[in-house]
Amino acid sequence: MSNSQIYKKTLTFSVRRLLFNVICVAVVVALSTVGFILVEKLYDKGLIGLAAGLVLGIIIVAVISHFFAYTYSAAQIAMMTRGVTEGSLPEDVYGEGKKMVKDRFLTVVGFYAATRAIKAIFNQIGRLITGAGEAIGGDTGKGIASAINFGIQVVIGFLSDCCLGWVFYFSDKSSFKAALEGCGVFFKNGKALLRNLGRIFGMGLASFALIGGAFSGVFYLILSNFTEPFQRVADELINVTAKDGSKIPEWFTKPENLALVAAVILGIIVWSIIHNSFIRPFVLVGVLRNYMEAGLKNLPSEADMADLAKKSEKFAKYQKKGAF
Repeated sequence: MSNSQIYKKTLTFSVRRLLFNVICVAVVVALSTVGFILVEKLYDKGLIGLAAGLVLGIIIVAVISHFFAYTYSAAQIAMMTRGVTEGSLPEDVYGEGKKMVKDRFLTVVGFYAATRAIKAIFNQIGRLITGAGEAIGGDTGKGIASAINFGIQVVIGFLSDCCLGWVFYFSDKSSFKAALEGCGVFFKNGKALLRNLGRIFGMGLASFALIGGAFSGVFYLILSNFTEPFQRVADELINVTAKDGSKIPEWFTKPENLALVAAVILGIIVWSIIHNSFIRPFVLVGVLRNYMEAGLKNLPSEADMADLAKKSEKFAKYQKKGAF
């Protein structure tokens, strides 16, 4: 199967994830709006109500996502892995994907234990790289370190997904052992896998500019017609900062500017949902194929794993727990 065929066949997971995310955003927006209106009418403190509703909404969404949302992404990775390694997928992709996740991770705790181990190892290696930027010193060094760290976090997200693919492929091994071996695959074949960087960042920047920019513009055209609510928020900000003896920058006292800020935030949220639901999986298929092909052709040896243990205390810690 080609990458595009696998992507199209597994789109059902993307659609379900999109619907789930839309519902989550609706919950957060609804609670934030109710909090603002309710507290504004009762205590004339709408901004506090907005913040309280926002926090409550985020907590509710985080709890729901922790127990349910992971299934969509994990099942999609499982099916993508089968597609790139076996060259075919079953008719009931969604049902088979959910079954693979259930069989591989009997509990939610098991899934997150494996993913935490993967990210902890990659993050520790990533911190060694960002240290080079910080060593330069000053604002320039911090800026370089921040840029490097951002890039590393993006790459780590893809590598974590690839490691999960490795876990699904080697169903005869414990999920924890396969997860650590998946980390070894990257460090064994790092040079071969670096060719994915252009695809990862190129598609990410393009989707951010096109999707995020377009939706930010649309939201601003809509929100700029509602100056009164933003004026009330501006007045509330002025009152809150005045009590602290500080002064809010004049730019934030203008309702049209607050409308722009809200539009950009909403645009980024919509971009994030669309990108993670549709664009990222498209990129992931190609990255996963390269990862699995490189790993299966050049499996990490015990010496490779021992070398990785020297570079990462986290890896050595997990290794001593009996994963290998």
